[in-house]
Amino acid sequence: MKMISISKFIAAIAGQAMIAALIVSLGLSERAAADTTWTLKSPTDRLEVRIEQKNGIQYSVMLHGGEVIAPSKVDLKIAGHDWLGQQQESPKASEKSESETIEYVVPRKYRQLKTKYNELELAFSGGGTIVFRAYDEGVAYRWKTNFGGEITVEDELAQFIFPGRPNAWFPEEESTFTHQERVYKYLPLAEVGPKRFCSTGMLVDLNDGRKVYISESDLRSYPGMFLRGVGEDKIGLVGKYAPYPLETQPKSDGQVDRDFPVTKAAPYLAKMEGKREFPWRVLLITEKDTELVQSEIIFNLASPLKLTDTAWIKPGKVTWDWWNDLNVTGVDFRAGINTETYKYFIDFASDYGIEYLLIDEGWSADASDLLSERKEVNLREIVEYGKQKNVRVLLWVLWKALDTNFDAALEKFEKLGVAGIKVDFLQRDDQWMMEFYERVAREAAKHHLLVDFHGACKPTGLSRAYPNVMSYEGLTGLEQYKWGDERTNPKQELVLPFIRMVAGPMDFTPGALTNANKESWRWNMGQPMSEGTRCHQLAMYVVYESPLQMLADSPTRYRKEKECMTFLSAVPTVWDDTKALDAKVGEYVVIARRSGENWYVGAMTNWTPRELKLDLSFLPEGRYTLESWRDGVNADRNGQDFKFGSKQVAPKEQLTIKLAPGGGWVGRVHLASASESASTK
Repeated sequence: MKMISISKFIAAIAGQAMIAALIVSLGLSERAAADTTWTLKSPTDRLEVRIEQKNGIQYSVMLHGGEVIAPSKVDLKIAGHDWLGQQQESPKASEKSESETIEYVVPRKYRQLKTKYNELELAFSGGGTIVFRAYDEGVAYRWKTNFGGEITVEDELAQFIFPGRPNAWFPEEESTFTHQERVYKYLPLAEVGPKRFCSTGMLVDLNDGRKVYISESDLRSYPGMFLRGVGEDKIGLVGKYAPYPLETQPKSDGQVDRDFPVTKAAPYLAKMEGKREFPWRVLLITEKDTELVQSEIIFNLASPLKLTDTAWIKPGKVTWDWWNDLNVTGVDFRAGINTETYKYFIDFASDYGIEYLLIDEGWSADASDLLSERKEVNLREIVEYGKQKNVRVLLWVLWKALDTNFDAALEKFEKLGVAGIKVDFLQRDDQWMMEFYERVAREAAKHHLLVDFHGACKPTGLSRAYPNVMSYEGLTGLEQYKWGDERTNPKQELVLPFIRMVAGPMDFTPGALTNANKESWRWNMGQPMSEGTRCHQLAMYVVYESPLQMLADSPTRYRKEKECMTFLSAVPTVWDDTKALDAKVGEYVVIARRSGENWYVGAMTNWTPRELKLDLSFLPEGRYTLESWRDGVNADRNGQDFKFGSKQVAPKEQLTIKLAPGGGWVGRVHLASASESASTK
């Protein structure tokens, strides 16, 4: 037997120990490396989010295993703490699954909606946390901080990198001082460099049926997100934000009471309490365009209801003076901004069951002073007259004028019995202005006032916390036709349901009764007309969502159109259920919505005439009467040509509907009465 020295034996043992230690060390390193990659799946595994800690935090998203978001970086920079995602230690990971039944105080698409999601939270020891959430319809993430005292947000990194060479509907902006009334340009995303940017939401087309909608939710005390080209030889977008405003000055262009751009800004985005949640960055991921129309993901991610009393919040239709330029005829008073004219509007509203009158600019002696009143407009008399007729009054206000006399103005409106306010010309979504949005919502609710934001950014779910916030503009609406702006046309109107409307209700203000094709349309400020057909306008009352829905044309015109008023007096502004039946972004849409036992169907097309199939399988068993308003055979020449009809229909029946260029179709389906059923036997 060969003998070895004790020293060699000890060395051999030590060597084995070193090897064992090295093996253990490698195992720990492998586990540490594995712990820096996380996977989060949606409830049915439709979507998968892969998060990796690699020189910061980056994520990617898969749809049925196929990449829709390539690795994209996210981070948040806090003064004194630097970039939160750059910390070297592995964050503490925790997961949960939740289900929620949302009861809508003001139901936009649904009375009730059940949702499920899975969530992954990565908490860094330094005080920053990032949360990823996966629904079957989309993915969202947000930052949270847990610092003492006040913090300053210096910057945020939010990348959205795409595989392949996608196109996008890109609402390009020239400035962050904007009404966000932009054309959705359809263009290759590779053409968008770092100097070009757009407002959100926007939509990316992966050119294989898959689409990615990008926006944000729960935007509170923080600047809104724009998106610029990412550059760096990547095809994608990255967040851009308005800095905190330090000084504003009115424009010297004759409207010094309404345009207040920022003239001096801070070198940071926001200041706030150190313990808070930041906005959700939202990705709605679809395979069919109908999925865009049916989503409520922005609302569902927002802060929950903050009001205890909501019984006073009443949606409804609104007769409105501004678009029709107060053109009423056949009366024995001089039409204009005066008490007699507004009583005429109230009489019309009362006769047709319209709940509100909106008095636009001119009711006060000075638009900048909401405590003043024009001598020709007796607000107390008008409001009281409306009460007698079951019609309540809404008032237009400039945001700056409201801010100047905030408490006094709201108290005045409540004391008068005013139902709500339309707040206009905000044009900013920096931190200060977003705090103003919430202040208006909160304080208006205390005075039982509804709110409609105009000259505004898109909605980001504020109406979930404050359902008295009924609608937003932030889009190219009917008003553009008054001054011949080419941003509004049937093509643009067929993009809105798939992008802008995903964010929330939109105050397009439909209802034009002078309708024209491309060749015969003319600009006329005092007697405006719309492009497209009469039924194109009627269909907007089903397709476009707004709990306060305007009737923009003159009461005199509406009274002459009894068949149209049969529909307009009956159509609701909120819905118990919504089913998108057929749709293609920018081209056409067919939507069915239920209110009680009645169904309404709206169809719209761009300038291309179409024949579409309407499958009535959404109807429960029974016999039904369908009343329909459809483009007339000459609607391509005269946009006002339409045909009204009524017939019996049954579930699972298929109808063919014809749409003229810029056309529309609308139907009301209700259970047939005994006499109606008997007449078909």
